[in-house]
Amino acid sequence: MFALVDCNNFYASCERVFDPSLNGRPLVVLSNNDGCVIARSEEAKALGIPMGAPAFKYRPLFKTHRVQVFSSNYALYGDMSNRVMTLLADYSPEIEIYSIDEAFLDFKGFGHFDLQTLAVQIRQRVGKGTGIPVSVGMAPTKVLAKVANSIAKKFPNRTGGVYIMEKETQRIKALQWLPIEDVWGIGRKHALRLRKHAVYTAYQFTQLPDEWVRTEMSVTGLRLKYELAGKPVLGLEMPATKKSIATTRSFKEMPTDIRELKTRIAGFSVSCAKKLRAQDSQATMLQVFLQTNGFRKDLAQYSRSTVLHLPYPSSSSIDLLKYADKGLQSIYKEGYQYKRAGVVLMGLLPAAQRPYSLFDEEDTRHRPLMNAVDKLNRVYGPKIRFASQLSGRPLEPKQGALSPRYTTDLSEIISVYV
Repeated sequence: MFALVDCNNFYASCERVFDPSLNGRPLVVLSNNDGCVIARSEEAKALGIPMGAPAFKYRPLFKTHRVQVFSSNYALYGDMSNRVMTLLADYSPEIEIYSIDEAFLDFKGFGHFDLQTLAVQIRQRVGKGTGIPVSVGMAPTKVLAKVANSIAKKFPNRTGGVYIMEKETQRIKALQWLPIEDVWGIGRKHALRLRKHAVYTAYQFTQLPDEWVRTEMSVTGLRLKYELAGKPVLGLEMPATKKSIATTRSFKEMPTDIRELKTRIAGFSVSCAKKLRAQDSQATMLQVFLQTNGFRKDLAQYSRSTVLHLPYPSSSSIDLLKYADKGLQSIYKEGYQYKRAGVVLMGLLPAAQRPYSLFDEEDTRHRPLMNAVDKLNRVYGPKIRFASQLSGRPLEPKQGALSPRYTTDLSEIISVYV
């Protein structure tokens, strides 16, 4: 049996954990620069606020219905996600973290356990340990576990947030209820094509001939059909080492001064280096790019990128800062208003497989220094920065309604007065 554990309205729930007065009130979380709605509480959904809604268009509705609006607090959400996943890992040695708020668990060999009781325990422990409500769906395949989770979430009063799909009658009833466009793995184009062939539900999809599904939807579609039929063909996917690492951003204000861009490129480089060290890799190439706003036809347009080959593989922030700055200076042009920029690390190698040369110019002091910086920033929050990150005028994203980083910054931890 596979289980899918999904955090309910995750971003909204994270905000409510530290402010219980928000419970029962409509709440939305906005994207970078407070642009669009990327998360909604159930109360906000009931008001008809769609996902991706431009915030400026819905301000009157927010005000009328007293919708609580928050900027994205990714430091908080990421830490709360880690806490949830750590608790889930205690229940099965095989876990696939599918997204920031979802995880699959494989319960192979748990035949003598009461799965209903186990699922309820998972839900209660995550709720007690983190304050985050979760839904749990269990079924013989990963795709059916997704379906079971949808039922648990859709009908909380009847399921208690837990649904175990063990019987064939349960599977058929669930697939007859599920619209084809809501099946995990069925995209919009495939859904339209299937509807033209009178396939409106997941159950009708499972009745199609294998040959037709393979021809029209490739082997991927056939695997999906098998999974819905209760035949497991998809296993858990363990996290793979990334082949490239990027940090890119769009700017609210469009800078023209290279000093401002240097500050932002430096921040991107440090962020990439941190991710690189986290997966114990080193980069051999670094790309820097700049772009103006292509939607502003009234402005002069410019887009350029450059790739630098590093003299030796490195994960040192110091090294990457130096070469990113060289790249920026080689492509920067005055007179343009820049909307987007980024740093991409490529040619990644596992640190243990790094080739060495007698003529390496690497400073061996960087490695212990980077380890110390990473450890301090993990414990005290992002307090240690490089001078190049502080030069010029910082281009911070608009975050007019940012909640405190309750769990990752000691200066913002909750104070309790007794």
